[in-house]
Amino acid sequence: MELNLLVLCYLIGSVTFIVGLKMLSNPASARNGNLVAAVGMFIAIIGTIFLYEDNGQKLGNYSWIFAALLIGSVAGTLMAKRVQMTAMPEMVSLFNGMGGACAALISIIEFRHLAHSTDLATADQTSLLIIMLGLIIGSVSFAGSMIAWGKLNGSIKDFAFKGQHIINIILLLLTLLLAANNIINRPAQMELFFYGVVVLALVYGIFFVLPIGGADMPVVISLLNSFTGVAAACGGFLYNNKVMLTGGILVGAAGTLLTILMCKAMNRSLQNVLIGSFGGGTSSSGGSTQTGGTYKEVTLSDAAVVMSYANKVMIVPGYGLAVAQAQHVCHELEKTLEAKGVEVKYAIHPVAGRMPGHMNVLLAEADVSYEKLLEMEQANEEFKNTDVVLILGANDVVNPAAKSDPSSPIYGMPILEVEEAKHVIVNKRSMKPGYAGIENQLFFQPKTSMLFGDAKKALQDLLAEVRNL
Repeated sequence: MELNLLVLCYLIGSVTFIVGLKMLSNPASARNGNLVAAVGMFIAIIGTIFLYEDNGQKLGNYSWIFAALLIGSVAGTLMAKRVQMTAMPEMVSLFNGMGGACAALISIIEFRHLAHSTDLATADQTSLLIIMLGLIIGSVSFAGSMIAWGKLNGSIKDFAFKGQHIINIILLLLTLLLAANNIINRPAQMELFFYGVVVLALVYGIFFVLPIGGADMPVVISLLNSFTGVAAACGGFLYNNKVMLTGGILVGAAGTLLTILMCKAMNRSLQNVLIGSFGGGTSSSGGSTQTGGTYKEVTLSDAAVVMSYANKVMIVPGYGLAVAQAQHVCHELEKTLEAKGVEVKYAIHPVAGRMPGHMNVLLAEADVSYEKLLEMEQANEEFKNTDVVLILGANDVVNPAAKSDPSSPIYGMPILEVEEAKHVIVNKRSMKPGYAGIENQLFFQPKTSMLFGDAKKALQDLLAEVRNL
């Protein structure tokens, strides 16, 4: 009976994961979808703790288990409540890295269990294969996510040296060959070689992410997320745990699909992302990336007049909006303009910000209606009929060099074609280049005006001017 109850718990958990993931596809239901999946996970965990049996023995060690759950729950809750929107991408990387570490630790524990309970020379080959896969993928995900976390919070800089990609390939091949040797040949020093795989996989994970530039971080985060899912699925295979297997497959598949979509949005192959180091320390050194030219500034009063008497305004949010925590003021400006009869929409580029969907999450926090968020293709169709485009901290995703300059590192990347609008107002702190490290030709075009300053302060002042008209 207890076994049937445990199976039922796992079935409920698996179904809630699928339903929750489906609900996450729409911002209106995303919050509830997250709660549905969390409830399913809670049921699966409680079912495992109290109902799981191995040869008639239950888990035991309840004090240790619940102490760990309590510490993890409190720490996770505090971190989630205190995190700023600007720090959300690095928190995603951190949590994803913890998932990879857990998957790797499962493989280490199961290998040690095999080593102490049976002769490794006669151990099941399939089990060893799954252990090795979970170990390698989980270790790479953990190490890579930690480097991504460091890059996103600014503590780790892009680092590349001549021949690094060749060294990465050699590291990966050595890791795979050593793992294959353990599975097939079962050497006398198998345990030593096993930990050698751990070290090589961790080193590879570090070198794998180090040269990748900041502008490619959304793609890297998606890819590492899929790695963690696959590693978790390996744990599900090991334990014949249906809910763990389902969750891992869903995360792995979703991460892989998102990675493909992000690459498509940048018009680049995954290989080019991983090898090209777009946005890295050396990516902007070649080609003609400096356009020079003269830019013009716009006063707050002039910007307020142009926007207040426009028929249609399109807002393009970027990382600068997140840094300034200006999403709520932006929403107030939107409502004020609409009260004056102005149609206001938002143009969202797939790789704006530092993680997939960063701008969507940012605006959802301010209760901006999802119907007003236009994807890149939709927005590009409407720019020709737009009177004013207000760019808030976005840079590379609106750079015309992606279409006109073959020597530019971002050439070929689909962009928001804001230059098609009648007027373009760009809010930036300064004329410094964006995350890709290249100058933006848009800033020097005749129809473009610069509004310098912190996004929140600039929007507050602009809002006051609009309300006074």
